[in-house]
Amino acid sequence: MSAADLRFFRSELFLIFGRRRNWVGLATLAVVPVIIAISTSMSDGDDPTQFFSSITDNGIFVALAALMIELPVFLPIAVATISGDAIAGEANIGTLRYLLAVPVHRTRLLAIKYAAVAVFAFTVAFLVATVGVLIGLALFGGGDVLLLSGNSVGMGEGLLRVVGVCLYIGLCLCALGAVGLFVSTLTEQPMGAAIAIIMFSIANFVLDAIPQLGWLHPYLLTHHWNDFGEFLRDPVSPSAILPGLFSAGAYILIFLSAAWARFGARDVTS
Repeated sequence: MSAADLRFFRSELFLIFGRRRNWVGLATLAVVPVIIAISTSMSDGDDPTQFFSSITDNGIFVALAALMIELPVFLPIAVATISGDAIAGEANIGTLRYLLAVPVHRTRLLAIKYAAVAVFAFTVAFLVATVGVLIGLALFGGGDVLLLSGNSVGMGEGLLRVVGVCLYIGLCLCALGAVGLFVSTLTEQPMGAAIAIIMFSIANFVLDAIPQLGWLHPYLLTHHWNDFGEFLRDPVSPSAILPGLFSAGAYILIFLSAAWARFGARDVTS
């Protein structure tokens, strides 16, 4: 990556993380694990959900419970907003034409835009987990982590497993970001693009919940998102994680290619 590309990339990151509206969104994501931790500390801790019932035994599970709650809706909304604004936002305010006149090659522009979206996707996953771990340890303490498979691991390994969960979820969100980048090349209305991406994500969850569509489930973007629970088993089975990784990789490849094909042939007039 050249010095010009690095400057462009830093500029993109500043646009994403420097806007107050995005601060509000990040703060909203971060407050969920705080609410979970405080509400659990005020309850009797009797909850049938594995992650919630384990919170009082080890604060690390606050992070996992928060990720589980935010993954279906809140995290996709955050990524949809950023990815939908990537190209459509520039076209909407009239800067896309001038950006391409610098000149910035369209392929390089898409690559840098997507790289910034990917950074955001991993950031939101780690943000939720980090806040969850900190507030969880403060309220409930740490110690050995009881895994879903029934055995325990040390605190250090437990934190490494949480990192693995965040990396897995971040990659899944990157796949949604690739879909969002493609949708962003189709319109000049970033809000419309964000809504379309959110509806796409929700539709995937709805279709995945219909048993009669079992043949379709493996091909849905969100079908393997909850497979992050495999990181909390011992040993971790690669065969349980690989389908989700392949699915995310396929969506990234297909929709980035579609975005490149669409944007490369697009007549930019605004």
